[in-house]
Amino acid sequence: MNSSSSQRTYIKMQNKILEDSKNLCLLVEAISTKSQNVPWTIRIDGKQIQNERIRRVSIDRFYEIVTGEKEAFKKLVQVLPKIIDEVVKNIQRTGIENSVLDEWKKLSSNEDILKTLYLLAFKTYNGFDNFEFFK
Repeated sequence: MNSSSSQRTYIKMQNKILEDSKNLCLLVEAISTKSQNVPWTIRIDGKQIQNERIRRVSIDRFYEIVTGEKEAFKKLVQVLPKIIDEVVKNIQRTGIENSVLDEWKKLSSNEDILKTLYLLAFKTYNGFDNFEFFK
């Protein structure tokens, strides 16, 4: 998200929390550099703004908030390696050209390139520190 888009989104969220003091607004990051649930700090017109009810949340923490279960996201995505393997097999069987897959194969020697990409994205998330694929 670029800075002007961030500012517009933050202002919309700010308006929501002003409408009702019970509102909580979350910017959910599907791919985040780390597991987090922190106030979203933004700079608007040169001024740094932060509100405890406007937060940046990694997807694992979002699932925790929604379900009340700390490792809900981990449980949800544990099946993805199997699904990825099946999709790759289907792509190979159909002979469909996949330029993204071809580029990743050039960049890595790992045969399970899509699985590796998936696992690397979530290794700092709740419950993934001892995830069996990281061992």
